[in-house]
Amino acid sequence: MDRRTFLSTLTGNLLAAPLAAEAQPAAKIARIGLLGGNDPVVSAHLLEAFRQGLRDLGYVEGRNVLIEYRFAEGKFERLPALAAELVALKVDVILATTVLTAVAAKQAIKTIPIVFFAAADPIRSGLVTSLARPGGNVTGLSVLSPELIGKRLELLKQAVPGISRVAILWEPDGGGERTDKDMLKRAEVAGQALGVRLQYVEARGPADFDRAFSDMTRAHAGALTVLPSPMFFNERRHLVDLAAKHRLPAGYAWREGADAGDLISYGPSIADLYRRAATYVDKILKGAKPGDLPIEQPTKFELIINLKTAQALGLTIPQSLLRQADQVIE
Repeated sequence: MDRRTFLSTLTGNLLAAPLAAEAQPAAKIARIGLLGGNDPVVSAHLLEAFRQGLRDLGYVEGRNVLIEYRFAEGKFERLPALAAELVALKVDVILATTVLTAVAAKQAIKTIPIVFFAAADPIRSGLVTSLARPGGNVTGLSVLSPELIGKRLELLKQAVPGISRVAILWEPDGGGERTDKDMLKRAEVAGQALGVRLQYVEARGPADFDRAFSDMTRAHAGALTVLPSPMFFNERRHLVDLAAKHRLPAGYAWREGADAGDLISYGPSIADLYRRAATYVDKILKGAKPGDLPIEQPTKFELIINLKTAQALGLTIPQSLLRQADQVIE
């Protein structure tokens, strides 16, 4: 599905909604504002996971709930204006899909409840002051990104036992300055423990990718791990293609990376977080205060190994690692 078709579908839903509302004038129609940072096409499966979560709880778009969609499509400087649009629409709750969108929403309004998901570190990002008692008008779900960096490096070295140098691709401010520093620090500690040298490579946007991969090749990196950021998620297929071109085994934070062709991914299911975000929205629509809803942290992490990519790179994945995998793509 291309962007035009996708957005037309969303617009059609919105146009149909008033008709449904007229047909049931006595029904309370909840209004959700969804603020997204990425291109909606590449996140279509995640948006559908959220809508499925709503349906599981009895909400049907156009009947008892409306969703106002606003997408920055990777142009994050647009987020404050888009957040202001949702505030002007007087939505009942704002769903923010990334840290950057949640920050933009929080800066735009202090009274409308905000639910975020897939936040790397909600405290360091300034969204909440406590996981148990968030306070204010913000709550949601985290992904524990800094805590998982070491595990991803360990799994990557198990998949490619001979590597001595690993490139770390990161986006400055991709997860917020404090979160980025924490992830880089944890990567350094893990690298020392694993006996691998790390090469830190910055990319602020797709225009930097070719230069970044050329730097990795010149430094003789034996593998690559991609730190989580909304931009890297949006551009995952581009990154997979470049990793294949430069014959770099790559590790990713989310299963979407391995699905696209990266060698390995490890982390919580983002689609599951989108589904679970619907439960927070439901509680808030039923009167719960966001500041009283604890931040949910993931307890299950998926290890996905792409054997097709391993074969293309001439790698033999150890059986001990394959046995740990939740899914092997063949």
